[in-house]
Formats: sequence, structure tokens, C-alpha cells
Amino acid sequence: MTAATGEKPTMSEKPILLLLHGVGAGPNREEWVGALESALNELGYPDLAGATVIAPKYAHALRDTDDDDEKIPGFTAKAPFGEDPRKNRREFERHMGAVEQRLGRHNRGAGWAGGDTIAEAALAQPFFAQASNYLTKPQIRAQVLGRVLKALPSSGRLVIVGHSLGSVIAADLVRRLPSGLTVVGMVTVGSPLAHPKFADGWLRDTLKEPPVGLGWWVNFWNAADPVTTRQGISSVFPWMVDFRVPTVVGSKCHNAEMYLSCPAVAEAIGFALFGSLSKELVLASRDVDVPLDYPETVAVMALRYAHLIASRLKAEDRDRYLGALRQVQAETVERLTGRNERENRPIPTEVARLLCDLSDSESLVPEPRPISHLSKDDAVVPLLSIVAANVVFPFEITVPKGVLEEAVEELTAEMWLGGQMGTDVFAAAGEAQRVLAGPSQLSWIKWVAVGVGAAAIVVATAGLALAAAPGVAGAAAITSALAAFGPGGMIGGLLTAGTLVTAGGGGVAFGLASPAATVEAVEAVVWGQLAAAILRHRQGLAQDPMLWFSLTESAAEVRRERARLEAFSERSAPTLKALQRKLQMIDRALAYLREQGLVPSAALLGAAKPGDDPSYASANER
Repeated sequence: MTAATGEKPTMSEKPILLLLHGVGAGPNREEWVGALESALNELGYPDLAGATVIAPKYAHALRDTDDDDEKIPGFTAKAPFGEDPRKNRREFERHMGAVEQRLGRHNRGAGWAGGDTIAEAALAQPFFAQASNYLTKPQIRAQVLGRVLKALPSSGRLVIVGHSLGSVIAADLVRRLPSGLTVVGMVTVGSPLAHPKFADGWLRDTLKEPPVGLGWWVNFWNAADPVTTRQGISSVFPWMVDFRVPTVVGSKCHNAEMYLSCPAVAEAIGFALFGSLSKELVLASRDVDVPLDYPETVAVMALRYAHLIASRLKAEDRDRYLGALRQVQAETVERLTGRNERENRPIPTEVARLLCDLSDSESLVPEPRPISHLSKDDAVVPLLSIVAANVVFPFEITVPKGVLEEAVEELTAEMWLGGQMGTDVFAAAGEAQRVLAGPSQLSWIKWVAVGVGAAAIVVATAGLALAAAPGVAGAAAITSALAAFGPGGMIGGLLTAGTLVTAGGGGVAFGLASPAATVEAVEAVVWGQLAAAILRHRQGLAQDPMLWFSLTESAAEVRRERARLEAFSERSAPTLKALQRKLQMIDRALAYLREQGLVPSAALLGAAKPGDDPSYASANER
């Protein structure tokens, strides 16, 4: 209520900045505002004239109570009845990711030996009796919360900043605000919430998940500040994010003005109050465009496929999928851009236009345009790799098989390859799964992604397999892309898979036989090779001349490795069992190729060698 009229403040059109102080007489408003405005101006943000600043004082209320009957305000932040509680968590993570993108990586700290004891000794001083009162006396807690709530308008955009004990009050307050207030973000500094005396009990229990309506929460700590025990507070509330500010030694290490003058703290508050300083992304120049190279093509194809999947999901699943895709797309474009900059290569428009600003949680995720420059021959391996991979890795989201089939059919149709090729991609993938799985008849959708398996082969051979297998794009292009993406992950896995699936040579065979390569990794690579052969056959395309040689060389390497180990190992040795399973899969693939008439003719078998480009003779030709 206002002091003059006792009326509740009405909605503020300006963003509202609520400053919550710790123990003592309360903040010197001019000093707090001055420190924060100076830091905001340094960053390019406007001063606080564009915000409504509310800094209630409640020192008296912390010492004693005027009304023993005053009750702690009830919760107002509740999820609508029947709503999936994960929806609020996903919304929170989206906003939290935007802040983390601006500030850097989370840093919780490790604490220090005796930190709790030091903090407890400080809290035991007479000066900190107010903190003890808030924690242990419900009437005082109710009085403080009531005084803060009376100072707030009934609606508007709210940013909460809590220092020291004020961070405890902020955490207690955030679920009790008027329903018309939207908490854009909450910033805590110098917080004691990592100390069990503050976090245990009622506060930990009420904040197991982000409160409904809270945009984000970041906490800043200073290693010299004894109240923080040299750590953040995400050990108590793991869904929020901690950041360490530069250490300030001396009497001001816990000072509110010190924290508010830090650029990182001001960046968080300025972003909450005024939004992103830059609302637009700078795209690559369109004056001189360059075509997509192979790694860029695969990346754009995978992202396009992901968008087609998202468009077919139900509303709730679509929002969750798009939230994951947003982060995957941003990282993919960032890494491709970094690779091109290192190689002094222009960034293609089709890559640059996919930039999405993670620092602005409301920005849209641009959709890739269809790829149209690949022939059917060139598209076989990328398509198979994409449908066998999780294109929003590392996020795990189950997608119905029917949605995947429809998405890949549309993908191939808009690539001018025909929707039937998309149908055949799934048919080939399932047929290869049936051949290799044998009697178990496992669903291929549950198959380990071919990219993950291929990456495992590269790791197992310390890169020998990749070096010996230039594949579809040439060793140089793949090597430069993997320097940015690594052999694992989504894009890196797809590139590695394409290389190993299309390559022959001793390096790949040695990799499959290596005891360091798991059975699952070998399954994935052999699956990719066999599925590619089946897809080419269904589409009437010439077979890859190196496929048969790759599989026969791999079988020979596995047999040789098994014979070498059998001479000295126990018969029941796990390594021998693994080699036997690898050999069974390779033999099944070879037997299938024989049955389908996809074995090279006798003349080609005698004359071909790695590097040649013979065509396979079909059963009708022989």
C-alpha cells in the first residue's frame, strides 16, 4: 500500500525492479542505483529512469513483530490443473538458456573447507540476529513478506534482485506474488542459500522445481565472500545457474554495491529489464555466395529433416522438440561458421540464414530451405545416416515411426528425388535391420545410430579408419569438419558414418576387427553399408563397387584376429565372444548380398582393387 492512501499500487507500464536488502537498516537506494546504473551504461543499457524501482525497507520487521496474528501469504504461482508439469520446466529452461548464452558457463564453485562453519560464525553475530529471526519466527517472516507485497503493483513485468538475506526473501517471495506480475528474471548476489541453515526445510521443499511464472534465476558469488561459503546455490536448487564474479578481497567482498557494479550482474539485470541490446543477427554478405560443401549439405539436410518432424508433432511434443532443435541448430551453425572462418572460407547464405539468437528466448528458429543439388547416388548415404540418427542429439525425444516416415518422404520429394525414395529409405533401413538382427527381429528404430557406431570405430583405431577412408567427400573436407564437430554428436557422427559406410580399405576392416571397437559399433557400420546397398538396389542405382570388398576384408580381419587370440585366450573370453558376434553380422550381410544377386561378377572379383570403380553385375547379367 502507499503510505499516503493505503491503496494497492496499480500496474506499472515500465519494467519493475525490486531490490531486496539483507540485514541492517536497508539499502542506501542512491548507492545501489548509482552502482548499477554505472555498470549498465558501460554495457550500453539505458539508466534506470526507464524502470520503476521499488526498494522496500523491512529492518524493523526483521527485529520484531507488530502483529502476531499476521499469516505467511499463500502460494499464488501454481500450474493450471491438469497441465504437464514439465511444460513449465521446459519454458524455464528456454529462458535460462538465453541468459546463460549471454553470461557464459555455469560456475557453482567447490566450496571451501570449513566454509559452513565460517558462515555460521558470521550469522551468530548480533548483527545477523535478523537473519535468524526470519528463518525461525513465522510471524516475522509473514510481516516481511507482507511489507514487500504491499509495495508491489498488482501486475506488470518484474525483475527481482536480492542481496544476502534478501536472496532468501526473494526465494520465499517468488511463489507468493500477485498473479498479474510476470517475473522476467531473478538475480541473487552474496547469497547464503548454500548453507544448510538457510536451505534445509521449508525453502528447499517449496522450490524443488522452478516456480510457475519465473522466467529465470541466476546467482552471483564471490570467492572471498564468507556468506557464500565460496560456492553458488545450485547445489540446493539444481535447476538454476550460478556465476562467479571476480574476487574482491577485503571489507567490501560482501558489499551489495560491489556486486551490482560487476558487468556480469549488470548484464543480467539489464537484459531482464530492457531485453537484448541487439535484436537482429548479422548475416553473411549476400553479394558473393558460395555453394554448400558436403559437411554443410549434411548439416542443412539434418536440420531440415528435424523441422519437418517438428511440424508433424502434436502441440505439446512440438514445443518440446522445437526447444531442443533451437539449441542444436544454434550450435551447428556456430560450429560451421567457426570452421569456415578458420579456413578463410565464406559462409554460404543457406547456412548464415539459419542463425538463431539463443540470447533472445523469444526469437524464431529459421527453417532451412530444401536441398536440391544432390543426385540420388549422392543422397543415399546422407539420407540413411540421417534417418538412423537422433537429429536433436543430445536431447532424447521419442518420435512416432509414422511421423519419421512422412518427414523423410517429404524431405526426398522436396529434394527432387521423389517421395518414393523416402519410402525406400525406411524400407532399406528396416530390411538391413532384419538381416543383421537374425532371430531376434529387433525394431530398427531402436538401433544404435550409425553415426555413433562409426565414431566408435574412429576412436578405437585412433583415427586410422578415417584416414584410410576418404569416403564421399574426401578426407580433407571430413577432417576439417570433424575438427569443429568431433566424430561424435549429431553432425560429426553423420559425417563420420558417411565416410566409413562408403569406404573400403584395410583401415576400416582393421577398425571393425579391433577389440576396442564394440559389437554395437560394428553393428552400426555394417548396418549402414548393407542398408545403402539395399536402397541402391530398390532405386535401380549402380552399387558402390567397394562394398563387397570392404565387407570381405572386414570378415578376413575378424577371423584373423579371432584365430590370433584363440591360441592363448580362454575359450569363454568375452573378447572372443564379441569377435564371433561381429563375424556373424558381417557374414549375414555377405550372405544377403549373394542371395540378392549383388555380388560382383567373377571377372570383377579378379580384377578390381581399392581405387577402381567397377560396376556390380546383377543376377540377370550373369
